[in-house]
Amino acid sequence: MISQECGNCAAVEQSVILADIKERYDTTMKENPLSFQLKLRPEDFLPASEEEKQSQVIMRESVSFWKDGMRRLRRNKVAMVSLVVIVLVMIFSFIVPMFYPYSYKDQIKGANSLAPMEYSAEEQARIDAGEKVFPHVFGTDKMGRDYAIRVMMGSRISLLVGLVATGIILIIGSAYGSIAAFFGGWVDLVMMRIVDIIYTIPDILLIVLLSFALKDPLGRLATVPGFHWLNTVGENLVSIFVVFALLYWVGMARMVRSQVLMLKESEYVTAARALGVGNGRIIRKHLLTNCIGTLIVTTTLQIPSSIFTESFLSFLGMGVAVPLPSLGSLASDALNGINTYPYLLFIPAVLISLIILSFNLLGDGLRDAFDPKLKN
Repeated sequence: MISQECGNCAAVEQSVILADIKERYDTTMKENPLSFQLKLRPEDFLPASEEEKQSQVIMRESVSFWKDGMRRLRRNKVAMVSLVVIVLVMIFSFIVPMFYPYSYKDQIKGANSLAPMEYSAEEQARIDAGEKVFPHVFGTDKMGRDYAIRVMMGSRISLLVGLVATGIILIIGSAYGSIAAFFGGWVDLVMMRIVDIIYTIPDILLIVLLSFALKDPLGRLATVPGFHWLNTVGENLVSIFVVFALLYWVGMARMVRSQVLMLKESEYVTAARALGVGNGRIIRKHLLTNCIGTLIVTTTLQIPSSIFTESFLSFLGMGVAVPLPSLGSLASDALNGINTYPYLLFIPAVLISLIILSFNLLGDGLRDAFDPKLKN
């Protein structure tokens, strides 16, 4: 009963106020019709409805760094198509071989240099007898090995080498560049002069020298239990990884150094120093964390460079050990029969180009999404 009386009183009070405003408004309009003062109507003093309140909300939803970057990346159609291509290539390289009926090193009797979708005489006889035989989708090579599974394994090796080498470059380059920039002074001077010297070392010459120098030690190490995988990959591939660890991180180090030089004078770094936080923790938690956008972009663009380097060295015969294939070694083996079987060279060459192009376009999309200031 009391609440109803209070509600009636409020309604009566509001009506009295509106009537007074209307009377003042009418009086003002009659007394001074040419006045330039703002003339308010009684309706302007009514409480706003929920729809009117929502129409005044112009702030967008607060999003995190990752969510905002991924939203911009999804709008980039070229980058998303490149990402789909990379996923399909990885499925082709890592999952399909698990269900494929042929092995990359098994030689099929009488199936030397078959064209795509052809069968050997023995396989044709089995088909005539009512047995099901899986076709050779890409044909076979001169050794009678199914070419499709060798292309799958070759793309797997090239991707693994690119990813592992890029991981090595990221770890060494980011640590080296951040330390040089953070401490500065003579530390930065000496460390960056070492980088300049490393730039002058020819990588291919170093790979050749390391392959000869590491041949005997790796051969002895391969006899130790747990290291038999060295016989499979060969000393050349190990030499490639050593060269990546020795030489190819310098570009990453310079990129990280330039970012840390800009960030180390920030207020949050000064506050961390005032609180007594150690230098290592400041580099890890404050500086490298705020360089994550640049690191993602640089790492993604480094992957195709590593894949191309491995394919190039494998094409020259300094890659994986036989019979393990890579895309570069497949292209090299196909050169001898390029006039008769050109598709043996065309397939790995197109796959290398597709992988490198997709990673480059995805890297450009990540650059625009996570670090837009690098676009120009």
